Amino acid sequence: MKIKNKFLPLIIPIIIIVVWIIGTSILKLVPTFVVPDPLTVFDSGEELIFSGRLLRDTIDTLFKVLLGLLTASIVAIPLGILLGSSSRLEEMSKIIVGVLRPIPPVAWIPFSILWFGIGTAPAIFIIFMGSVFPILIYTLDGVKRTDKVLIEAGETLGANRFQILTRIIFPAAIPTIVSGLKVAVGIGLMCTVSAEMIASDSGLGHLIINASNLFDTGATVIGMVTIGIIGLMFDFIFRKIEGKVFW
Repeated sequence: MKIKNKFLPLIIPIIIIVVWIIGTSILKLVPTFVVPDPLTVFDSGEELIFSGRLLRDTIDTLFKVLLGLLTASIVAIPLGILLGSSSRLEEMSKIIVGVLRPIPPVAWIPFSILWFGIGTAPAIFIIFMGSVFPILIYTLDGVKRTDKVLIEAGETLGANRFQILTRIIFPAAIPTIVSGLKVAVGIGLMCTVSAEMIASDSGLGHLIINASNLFDTGATVIGMVTIGIIGLMFDFIFRKIEGKVFW
């Protein structure tokens, strides 16, 4: 039964690939410049891999995502702990957070270009803007959910405010913070690709938009699949962390 369950996630991808092969290579229902056939995608992938471009762009995108998430975490986690542990500060920040949080990260692209030009910096800024609020909200929620009994026990044992924050509240909020990081990774990837299409001269988003402009649908698919694999990799890592540390 366990072996069968391991193969369950492969069923739908296999069905999609089979339909794709039949529709494009056998029945030829659509032209290759609309939906590329597997051979076209394979040729494009081979060219991108052996030229080294796919590896360079993948590393570049990963660097931007990780740096943007790191920057967002450095800002959002301490701020979330601070706001979650003080109802007064939380009330003071409600309006500004409520106004900024719904703004789509891509709406910041014109300002990112004006402030940072074209390249890595504007992409990192867009990732930061997309990731900081999920991490902040999840951290704040995790802090507020901390068992009051634990806080009272710490106070009874003579712990000061800093010790309560670092030794009780923060460890209790870690599972929720990890969930926030997991959400932020997905948003960060979407932000990266959007920013690379407009405000960057490298990365998978830049690869995709260039390939699309040249009607190279095979390379476009390779770029999209690579982004999906990166997202799957991050999801796997976070699920392993959640499974081994918190359960």
